[in-house]
Amino acid sequence: MRIVVLTGGIGGARFLVGVRAHARKIGADVTAVVNVGDDVRMHGLQICPDLDSVMYTLGGAADPERGWGRVGETWVVKEELAKYAAEPTWFGLGDKDTATHLVRTTMLNAGYPLSAVTAALCERWQPGITMLPATDDRLETHVVVEVEGERKAIHFQEWWVRYRGDVPTHRFVFVGAEAAKPAAGVLEAIGNADVVLVAPSNPVVSIAPILAVPLLKEAVLDGPAPVVGVSPIIGGAPVRGMADRCLATLGVEVSAAGVGGLYAGRTDNGLLDGWLVDTTDEGTTIPGVTTRAVPLWMTDEDRTATMVAAALELAGVA
Repeated sequence: MRIVVLTGGIGGARFLVGVRAHARKIGADVTAVVNVGDDVRMHGLQICPDLDSVMYTLGGAADPERGWGRVGETWVVKEELAKYAAEPTWFGLGDKDTATHLVRTTMLNAGYPLSAVTAALCERWQPGITMLPATDDRLETHVVVEVEGERKAIHFQEWWVRYRGDVPTHRFVFVGAEAAKPAAGVLEAIGNADVVLVAPSNPVVSIAPILAVPLLKEAVLDGPAPVVGVSPIIGGAPVRGMADRCLATLGVEVSAAGVGGLYAGRTDNGLLDGWLVDTTDEGTTIPGVTTRAVPLWMTDEDRTATMVAAALELAGVA
């Protein structure tokens, strides 16, 4: 079996731990197509938060308390940059993490595409799956906000890290998406997939940027593989992060039904064939989509793997 997962963020990374575990049990191959909308260049370094979250989590190096970055991280570089008053002061680079960004930036500057750079970085971490960025091209999520009475567009990282989303927010823009092409290997993976899973990631800033790549979205929607999504909302609240603020900006109800309706069924020119919700949201209905309720809290690898098994059953490929 060949499983493709559209994913991003910490929740997506943790979901992939369960996907990998179940895939090993049934002898399946897994390809993760990872959001790059969070990517940003700071202090001359190319930073890819979602790719790194997946890589560190599957490589056993993610900080379990923060949920992001490296375990045992130190912050000497951050402290020294602060003493220079080097902007942006609101974004911190960990020392271990900086090494990853240095290697990535050096390879990108030498002309390697992001997909090749990601594969090279994964040689160290051995994530046990194939990791592909959604695109090798520039694609950044920007947010139209009001700050001190001025309406302007800022990078998603500034909205997320500096302001914690706590500013008047009008819309999200995926800069470069229209011209972006799927990264090397993405279309082949989707075209050969037996099932496509949509991780319980933020639907607005983790999954939507992936689907903003026109040929990638077309491959998923028109492909033969069933598409099953896992709700990131349990009992009317996001599992983690600020999906509620993102959904509110779009005028979408913060619920399993709201997110499922945002994705919509493939029969309605949407994304989903199946929608997995938590037991607290049993009874959720999405037109044209088969729903099933199972425990969705990813408290450990075994429970997450059980959740993945349920998603494959819903897709009819278990």
